[in-house]
Amino acid sequence: MFTLTEVASLNDIQPTYRILKPWWDVFMDYLGIVMLMVAIFAGTMQLTKDQVVCLPVLDSWQDSSTTQRPPGTASGIGTGGNQVTLTAAPTSKDQPERVVPFPHSAAIGQPQPTGVKTNLDFQQYVFVNQMCYHVALPWYSKYFPYLALIHTIVLMVSSNFWFKYPKTSSKIEHFVSILGKCFESPWTTKALSETACEDSEENKQRLTGAPSLPKHFSTSSEEGSPNQSTPMLAKSSVKFSTEKPVIEVPSMTILDKKDGEQAKALFEKVRKFRAHVEDSDLIYKLYVAQTVIKTFKFILILCYTSTFVASIQFDHDCEPNIKHLTGYIKFKCTHNMAFMLKKLLISYIALICVYGLVCIHTLFWLFRRPLKEYSFEKVREESSFSDIPDVKNDFAFLLHMVDQYDQLYSKRFGVFLSEVSENKLREISLNHEWTFEKLRQHVTRNLQDKLELHLFMLSGVPDAVFELTDLEILKLELIPEARITAKISQMINLQELHFYHCPAKVEQTAFSFLRDHLRCLHVKFTDVAEIPTWVYLLKNLRELYLVGNLNSENNKMIGLESLRDLRHLKVLHLKSNLTKVPTNITDLAPHLVKLVVHNDGTKLLVLNSLKKMMNLSDLELHNCELERIPHAIFSLTNLQELDLKSNNIRTIEEVISFQHLKRLTCLKLWHNKIITIPLSISHVKNLESLYLSHNKLESLPAPLFNLLKLRYLDLSHNSIVVIPLEIGFLQNLQHFAITGNKVEVVPKQLFKCTKLRTLCLGHNCISSLPEKIGQLVQLTHLELKGNCLDRLPVQLGQCRLLRRNCLVVEDHLFDSLPSEVKESINQETNVTFANGI
Repeated sequence: MFTLTEVASLNDIQPTYRILKPWWDVFMDYLGIVMLMVAIFAGTMQLTKDQVVCLPVLDSWQDSSTTQRPPGTASGIGTGGNQVTLTAAPTSKDQPERVVPFPHSAAIGQPQPTGVKTNLDFQQYVFVNQMCYHVALPWYSKYFPYLALIHTIVLMVSSNFWFKYPKTSSKIEHFVSILGKCFESPWTTKALSETACEDSEENKQRLTGAPSLPKHFSTSSEEGSPNQSTPMLAKSSVKFSTEKPVIEVPSMTILDKKDGEQAKALFEKVRKFRAHVEDSDLIYKLYVAQTVIKTFKFILILCYTSTFVASIQFDHDCEPNIKHLTGYIKFKCTHNMAFMLKKLLISYIALICVYGLVCIHTLFWLFRRPLKEYSFEKVREESSFSDIPDVKNDFAFLLHMVDQYDQLYSKRFGVFLSEVSENKLREISLNHEWTFEKLRQHVTRNLQDKLELHLFMLSGVPDAVFELTDLEILKLELIPEARITAKISQMINLQELHFYHCPAKVEQTAFSFLRDHLRCLHVKFTDVAEIPTWVYLLKNLRELYLVGNLNSENNKMIGLESLRDLRHLKVLHLKSNLTKVPTNITDLAPHLVKLVVHNDGTKLLVLNSLKKMMNLSDLELHNCELERIPHAIFSLTNLQELDLKSNNIRTIEEVISFQHLKRLTCLKLWHNKIITIPLSISHVKNLESLYLSHNKLESLPAPLFNLLKLRYLDLSHNSIVVIPLEIGFLQNLQHFAITGNKVEVVPKQLFKCTKLRTLCLGHNCISSLPEKIGQLVQLTHLELKGNCLDRLPVQLGQCRLLRRNCLVVEDHLFDSLPSEVKESINQETNVTFANGI
């Protein structure tokens, strides 16, 4: 036999789950325990006390003359059916009341026994009692305790099944754990206390004549909160700098680092839990199902138990068909537990009725309003966190259940659903970690000798950044909540900003400062929508660098339609995957000087827009898969430098058209597949720099050396065998590179180019170097490594500006020089180059 404690354990739940137990569930749990006690008590009584006592019913009364009927005869036993006796089975002391006394009893002076003689012995009585217990007694009188016990266990299991079912118990356990941590988190207390502070500030303003303020000022508590850094375009009329009460609010308390980290972890847990639980409504359906089952069970129990109450009686007529064993057909029996069982059954029915009414109330609550939707409207009204979202499905149902326990739980939990609250926490933690001293340690000087600060993967921009007033370049990378506040106006030396995958938002005052002072802006993005809208309004911007995907099918205007407002833009750098030059780039035609397109291997098909860029002086088209020089370029009469690096250009027959570009001085056709240089190259007489490295040239035409203004000529990494003698015509040549070719002989005419400062002859097949190299008195860099030289001419000593670190040659060849030449080359120099290098 199991104990009450063992059965009651079916109704046990974890103590932490009590917050999900509304009053009706708790009440039904107690009712279940009472019904369980009734069932176990009835079962115990039935197992230990239950019995029937039977006497045979005689067919005739012929022996009435010899017997008398005392009050305790068999017929008298049949009366008093309403009495309950808790006696044991019949014993031998009951027998004398039913038998005729023996003759010798008178001899010893005892009274003569009286009663009806039945001629049944004790074993026959026991047998008759057992037979009639099963034949005459109604089944419900025998099994009521067991049925009540089973029904009660089913009801208990049904009440808490949603806590036990694996697919729901894991979610409930996770929810209760998070809810408890959110309730006890110091950040919750801080956030709600700041809300109370803000409310008090608003009340003060209201009492001091706030109605006279503009209408938009009434929402300042929202606009001034630390994470409400919306783009300035959305709230251009808001005066951020005048909202002093809002700015001073965060000076309440400071969380220590441990509390801050715990709060940030809670935000992440709540976000993931919400995404997981809101997808389904299994918990809600299971709770409804178990409530319906309990209601159905209540109706079933009530229906059949009420019909059996009348069947529980004290006396019963029994005809067990055992005349051949006892000699009697009919017996009169009494059931000693009848009265007790009837009272217990009535009590059980009463408990079931109360239980059922509570179940009906639960169903009414479940279907009276949509429990799969939960609104934090009241919390939003009472706090500054107006962005707390409404939730749905199981998440909403769990919050409704918690509200039945204590609504304060939901209010404190809502703090961790607010992005405003999360951003405020990040800002506090960020400012606590990144102090002015720490930021100062990260400031460096770049190659341009400018002070630069690079912040990477932070939760926001620390306030202390804006105190670095001498900073010139600020780089922000992978900062999802970058917010530029009005304090940036302190950075009077700031001229360059970098936003790498960082959708920055600015306040109105900050934008005004950037609009007037910012000169260079770098924006790196994944989608064109990530470019902040305020970028297109920086009227004093000089240089704009955009790196990301601009060629989207969903963005036909390529997101650059607002460039017309950049009235002072001189340099535009686009690193993307364009298939055509944006048509609206012509808005910049009056003032754009330099255009750079790095296309990452996507073929640039349409360049007609370039024709209108009449003031363009510098054009770079890299990795655009161009096969020929675009004709649109020949319309750019002010073009001075053209760079077509890393394309698929095979022929440059169109080069003759460059003669119309009178200002073109630099032509870069490197890293292509050019096979030959056309003779018409000589018509581009104003060329000063020509880059033809990393092509497939095998020979150089003589007209190439008619470009008498040429100062820089790079022919490296081709297949050139011979350097034409006409190279001596280039009297202005200062840089000549033919590294990585197949040159065998260096013509003496090369050394007529006495202005040469850089000469690169490495990795060829040169076997000797002419002695006339000593004529290059301005030579500062000489590369000879990778040839077939066996010695160096001693005339290298006449190149008085050449030093060992700029002489690229094998050590054994350098060692072969006379000692005085080596000393001349090895010595340090303080010579200032009058002509400039």
